[in-house]
Amino acid sequence: MHRDDFAPGSVWLVGAGPGDPGLLTRKALRLISQADVVFHDALVGPDILDLVPAHVRLVNVGKRSGRHSKDQGSINDLIVAAALDGERVVRLKGGDPSIFGRSAEEMDALREHNIAVDICPGITAASAAAASAHASLTLRGAARQLTFVTAHARAGDKLTLDWNKLADEGSMLAVYMGRAAAAEISRELIAAGRAPDTPVLIAVNVSLPNERLIRGRLSALAFLVRAISDSDPTLLLVGSAVAAAGTDIVRRLSVPEATAL
Repeated sequence: MHRDDFAPGSVWLVGAGPGDPGLLTRKALRLISQADVVFHDALVGPDILDLVPAHVRLVNVGKRSGRHSKDQGSINDLIVAAALDGERVVRLKGGDPSIFGRSAEEMDALREHNIAVDICPGITAASAAAASAHASLTLRGAARQLTFVTAHARAGDKLTLDWNKLADEGSMLAVYMGRAAAAEISRELIAAGRAPDTPVLIAVNVSLPNERLIRGRLSALAFLVRAISDSDPTLLLVGSAVAAAGTDIVRRLSVPEATAL
């Protein structure tokens, strides 16, 4: 891909992956190097931002729970304005732009102004967590389907999920942004029929040097997340397919945490 392939006044929604710069795709890196401006999420870490050339303008438009941040409409306006000014725009998102990345809203805003937009996919956190844990997201005989859900809800609101469907014992469930809702997730899944001893894998800061992988049972999920900071990106994997990952996971825990399990 040459710089001429990234036309002035166009936008790429680029997946930054789970955090490890080594998991950034070659195409993503080329697009970043060709951009005039990069609008990035809060979850895009400094090691990846360090790969952005010095001449490229960096704009943090990240949204974090419980913190003052730009709303989606304001982000859309910034991206549109930069493209209309003739800049080559990269919207850099943690993970994959099409998985809970609000990509559809941003593309709609750009298309309203006849701005060309494309997507460069990235490695999503669920795939990276399974790789770190030597686990499978779709294990024959244990997980015939894989469901991605987000546990993000406005303060005071209950999660509006189809718990009966998610309680299927033959499915693997990946819950993004699930730390704060762990107790509700555990309670609702068990009430809908999911076995209390269903294996769970809690992945924190996936792929980063401070990654933590915690294994336990669905009934203990609320207890297991207590030691996790609300500022640490957390993914929950629920299903029997992660049961075989235990030996490697314990080595990643500190002694007190391993004892607690």
